[in-house]
Amino acid sequence: MNVIADLFPGFAERRIETAGAEIFLRTGGTGPPLLLLHGYPMTHVTWHRIVPELARHCTLVIPDTRGYGASSVPAGGVEHVAYSKRTMAQDCLEVMRALGHGRFMVAGHDRGGRVAYRLALDHPEAVSAFIPVDIVPTAEAWRRTTAERAIRAYHWAFLAQPYPLPEMLIGKAPVEYLDWKMASWTKTKDLCAFDPRALAHYRAFFSDPSRIHATCEDYRAGQTSDLAADERDRDAGNKIACPMLALWGSAGIPSETPGPLKIWREWAERVEGKPIDSGHFLAEESPQATAAALLAFFAQT
Repeated sequence: MNVIADLFPGFAERRIETAGAEIFLRTGGTGPPLLLLHGYPMTHVTWHRIVPELARHCTLVIPDTRGYGASSVPAGGVEHVAYSKRTMAQDCLEVMRALGHGRFMVAGHDRGGRVAYRLALDHPEAVSAFIPVDIVPTAEAWRRTTAERAIRAYHWAFLAQPYPLPEMLIGKAPVEYLDWKMASWTKTKDLCAFDPRALAHYRAFFSDPSRIHATCEDYRAGQTSDLAADERDRDAGNKIACPMLALWGSAGIPSETPGPLKIWREWAERVEGKPIDSGHFLAEESPQATAAALLAFFAQT
């Protein structure tokens, strides 16, 4: 990856080996530990606008999940299990333990939110609080897909197509695809919300064919192993036990469901939540409101 602007001045850089990947991360701040997980098609850089405020209250751990950013790119395996949210959650657990954090808070945006709730379900002893940002559970997203949502969120089915179809098509114009996709998910339908230095990070990451493939594997896992894991938990009545704050963009895709808060209350025992005036990228489109909501929640948990 090209040398581009450091948007986390004063933060340490680390690389930590897990059972199946090498995870790149940044750490900084003081206070109780908070793991921040990015989504598609982003990297850890998506949090750069809110970390200065959060770092005054929390010890932040901000990784690139496997296949994204500067972390390693394992092979997908049978049913794309190497990119299942259960496997990614295990990476996160090993990272946090390596840093000495046995119990921690976790906030996850988009795909990172799916890693985060799998962490909360699979390892309740480790997660003290959970914040999903602009998602509903994977099983609910598939189950509630309507004709309208299928058009708006077409990438779920497109990226889950068998190799090499999506990789081949995206690879013809990766930066153009990235820019169009990101703009389409904002409230303003353009790129004005993004710092140009952050865009440079995302474009560099998304210009690597191996990482385009990894992101497709992420979505293939969403249609196979992730969906199966969610359905097993739903059928068994398993619920997230820790305090939870659901945040979503007032102009994001989850806002078009019968209600993100209503849906999450079927999956968790202690849920509160609210919309933020934003599209999909809350931490970049509406950083002050997003940071304030997080800190208010942490203060009461």
